[in-house]
Amino acid sequence: MSTVETRTVAEDEAEIRLDRWFRRHFPGIPHGVLAKLLRTGQIRVDGRRAEIGTRLAPGQAVRIPPLGALDPPRPRRALEVDPREAKELERLVLYRDASVIVLDKPFGLPVQGGPGIVKSLDALLDALRFGADERPRLVHRLDRDTTGVLVVARTAGAASRLAAAFRSRDAEKTYWAVTVGVPSPREGRIDAPLAKRAGQRGERVALAGHDEDDAARAITDYRTLDAAGRRAAWLELSPLTGRTHQLRVHCVGLGCPILGDAKYGGAAAMLEGFPDRLHLHARGIAIPHPEGGVLRAEAPLPAHMRATFAAFGFAAPRPIKPARVAGRRG
Repeated sequence: MSTVETRTVAEDEAEIRLDRWFRRHFPGIPHGVLAKLLRTGQIRVDGRRAEIGTRLAPGQAVRIPPLGALDPPRPRRALEVDPREAKELERLVLYRDASVIVLDKPFGLPVQGGPGIVKSLDALLDALRFGADERPRLVHRLDRDTTGVLVVARTAGAASRLAAAFRSRDAEKTYWAVTVGVPSPREGRIDAPLAKRAGQRGERVALAGHDEDDAARAITDYRTLDAAGRRAAWLELSPLTGRTHQLRVHCVGLGCPILGDAKYGGAAAMLEGFPDRLHLHARGIAIPHPEGGVLRAEAPLPAHMRATFAAFGFAAPRPIKPARVAGRRG
């Protein structure tokens, strides 16, 4: 390509990172070259400078400068997945229809690939085609060590509508966490901006001032469902925004780090005799279904949280059976 070109982000590319979009359309472009073109403002999204991790929305215009002779895009073929891994992934399915799959993501499984990641959910999605021509698509994400409900789209159209629901806050997400300490007051709203900060062990998220340029507003509703004296609490967390590590940092801000969260809580997030795994679980979701109505789903607690609940005497109700129901969310 020897001239400037503008391409429009397609419906099935909702929420895709800019670097991944370029790898899809221009697989021959080296990462370093892409980074330089972004740094110098030669690549723009809707006329504005963008970062390598910028997430795209359908209809946005991407300016592409002359790139020289690069490999043409290659059609994506179905990848072969180890049969044992495929069976394990199928067992995680909580709900499936023609448009949507709901998974119960286990602890420790990264949703997407990256440096040092050998296996990710995204790399295994071909195992969830169930005979369909299209490869399932991620429409939202959970941290590697967060468990629970994860929604996957089965078609390009469903991906676009589900991604739009997450962006517009039409998705009602509910998390459960075990915290070290009990918040005071026991329920309320946290309206505390977050910003990314460089640290000795890589990038972290931290509470920020409302007037800081790089601060992003982050809002979480919380309530205490049970407590073990002042030692620990079972919290229900409802994020109204979707910032990276929002719930983990907001709980630290409450003075009650999530049990096992060494990254943000440090030693204060550990309790002797309890698993040092993150105790954060995506319990449930209610989201407009791409074909109408509302999809409601809940995931059971993972094994390490079941053990902790039993130790503290917390009694969790059984999850509802996932289903698409008539009506609106709420």
